[in-house]
Amino acid sequence: MDNQMTKQRQVLALKYRPKRFEDLIGQDTISTTLALALDTNRLSHAYLLSGLRGSGKTSTARIMAKALVCENAPTSKPCEVCQGCNSANENRHLDIIEMDAASNRGIDDIKELIEHTKYKPTSAKYKVFIIDEVHMLTTQAFNALLKTLEEPPDFVKFILATTDPLKLPATILSRTQHFRFKRIADKNIIHHLSHILNIENIRYEEAALEILTRAGQGSLRDTLTLLDQAIIYSKSIITVATVTDMLGMIDPVFMDNLFDTILKKGDIRPIIESLESYEVGQVLDEISIYLKQKMLLNDIKFDIYVYDRFFKILADSKQLLSMNSDGGFVLILTLSKMVEAVNVKTIDEVIKQVQNNEIEIPKQTIQEVEKVNITQNAESTIVENIPTQTIVEQQTVEESAIIETEAEQLFKKLIENIYKKSYELGECFEKSFTYSSYDNNILKINSVAQGDCKTLLYKNFAHIKIFVAEVFGDETELEFEKIKKEPTKEEARIIQPSTNSQVGSMIEDIELHEDTPSSCVASMSAMKEPNLSQVELNIDDVLNSKMANTAIQLFQPRNPPKIKSKL
Repeated sequence: MDNQMTKQRQVLALKYRPKRFEDLIGQDTISTTLALALDTNRLSHAYLLSGLRGSGKTSTARIMAKALVCENAPTSKPCEVCQGCNSANENRHLDIIEMDAASNRGIDDIKELIEHTKYKPTSAKYKVFIIDEVHMLTTQAFNALLKTLEEPPDFVKFILATTDPLKLPATILSRTQHFRFKRIADKNIIHHLSHILNIENIRYEEAALEILTRAGQGSLRDTLTLLDQAIIYSKSIITVATVTDMLGMIDPVFMDNLFDTILKKGDIRPIIESLESYEVGQVLDEISIYLKQKMLLNDIKFDIYVYDRFFKILADSKQLLSMNSDGGFVLILTLSKMVEAVNVKTIDEVIKQVQNNEIEIPKQTIQEVEKVNITQNAESTIVENIPTQTIVEQQTVEESAIIETEAEQLFKKLIENIYKKSYELGECFEKSFTYSSYDNNILKINSVAQGDCKTLLYKNFAHIKIFVAEVFGDETELEFEKIKKEPTKEEARIIQPSTNSQVGSMIEDIELHEDTPSSCVASMSAMKEPNLSQVELNIDDVLNSKMANTAIQLFQPRNPPKIKSKL
């Protein structure tokens, strides 16, 4: 009578703890293996049970111990009537020694346990040692246990249980049979909860049990603890509303209204005000779970592109929260981005609209297109009347114009590269040189270089040659054509190639003093006795100088551009 009263007052997790291998929830592989080992008498001297909290490790260890102390041992189905089974069920059997390693973790505790292994069992065939949370033992305690764990007496069996097997030494793992308990599936937990509530005569809603199972996160003990709490809070009528209120979760009906508003692009401000009492992280998790369920149910309100956008938005929001961003701001930003994500059209939708002529084109655009078509038709009529030779000549001119345009673009790129090297050098280059033509790997450049720019260009000419080779190619030859500059400063500089102008190399164009004539080619014959600063240096003298040879060795590329001088 007292035992029945005590059982009625027990919490559900203890009251409905499994007593047989068949009662284990969601661990069919492990229960089958252990049952076969008992029936065939192929027992190991040590077992290691690891897995999530509340997955059945301790219950399995106790069932295994009871199967070893039953009068019919070893057996996978204890009789439940003998003295050994009754003592095991009441946790008072002398041959089942259960130790909590979290509170008895020192070497002295292990020494005492080892001392017990020297004595034979009092009434059963085996003496069973259950060490729970074994990963909490100290290093010295593990070392003291090694030898006994490897070669215990024939009547001794060790059953170790832990939630963190990675903390165990490899020497321990190698001496045990390791059984890994997996996370219990939600459907198995819901079925078990329904079974318990039917026995307890408590009314419930299936959706409420799903919420409790989700909150338990795969742990049966945690879920049964929440079920106990829900029974009390709901006054033995478990509904979705009472469970969500108890857990502080968002009501599924509210979530439906939330996404109806988002999909219809409605006002989200009332929703944000309603969610102020919840943690933003919890709201994001609830939204993720809701979308996952809708995806599994193939809800017609959503498509795969909307799911993809929503989950990316949630991932970005969680990253913002991890950086300690303001929760309210993150929530507003998340819902606003979801509303905008609904507006984005897929490529298939755009193609379908084009095929169905659903895209509206402005009237002005239509008129412009019509004018272009009329013009093109007129031009095609004129072209038909032009002789073939004229058309071929026109195509040749157009092709040369295209080539000329490409060369001008390369010349602009050359100027940009020089600017990157030196802004001052690039400015002088752009001001002094202009593009003339490019044909048969010959780049013709118009030159109006004067004063300091001429000196700067002369000093950096080796770099300029390298840039020309990089842009136009290693086989490019340079020709410089001198252009006279207009004397007036108010007029814009107009560069026109002169038929009577002289052609020379860039080095010959450089003057060493500003007092020399403004023409790029100074007539030496016009001066009777020019002084040294007014004399233009001969190209051979410059190139054969010691300084020029040193500069060429330092800066000349492997295949430098050839300079073609015309005098």
